[in-house]
Amino acid sequence: MTRFVVTGTDTGIGKTIFSAALAQATGAPYWKPIQSGLEEETDSEVVARLAGVPVHPETYRLVTPASPHLAAEIDSVNIDLETLAPPPGDLIVEGAGGALVPVTRTTLYADLFAKWQVPVIVCARTSLGTINHSLLTIEALKSRGAPIHGLAFLGDAMEDSEAIIAAISGIRRLGRLPIVDPLTRETLAAAFSANFDIANFA
Repeated sequence: MTRFVVTGTDTGIGKTIFSAALAQATGAPYWKPIQSGLEEETDSEVVARLAGVPVHPETYRLVTPASPHLAAEIDSVNIDLETLAPPPGDLIVEGAGGALVPVTRTTLYADLFAKWQVPVIVCARTSLGTINHSLLTIEALKSRGAPIHGLAFLGDAMEDSEAIIAAISGIRRLGRLPIVDPLTRETLAAAFSANFDIANFA
């Protein structure tokens, strides 16, 4: 069964594009538990467009573009953690921002990942600062008992940074997704196929 959580070391690093690539390559449906901000194309809409896989509706769709805990408060929505259970079967789950983004005032995404016990793929950018951000993210997940499947790097090649993060953390490198331009379903599939071994996601 293909079943993974995709998280990141920061917001806006490209984990939705990676999620789309992984969903397309595996054929697994996609689920974004909480979407904050509805004015622009949502993450679910991006994945549907680029991956062509089934997309489960978000459990919460919040108008305000902010951290889920704050967006929910501004929108007068109560996030019930019991409703945030991943659908059964093959699934690619994408969190919001980084692993320590608050879902509520008392619960972080990393806490949910530990509760779910679904293998986590950590997406890390390759630009300056990634070593610190990546190792902090991995330590936060490990300390909560969240299972980590591997690291997916995003951006231009930076061999030393990628290697030292994997060596110090003990988490394997799955591959690196370069910047894809133009970004289409076909170019994304080709980039993923060229840089990742699908057998590592079996």
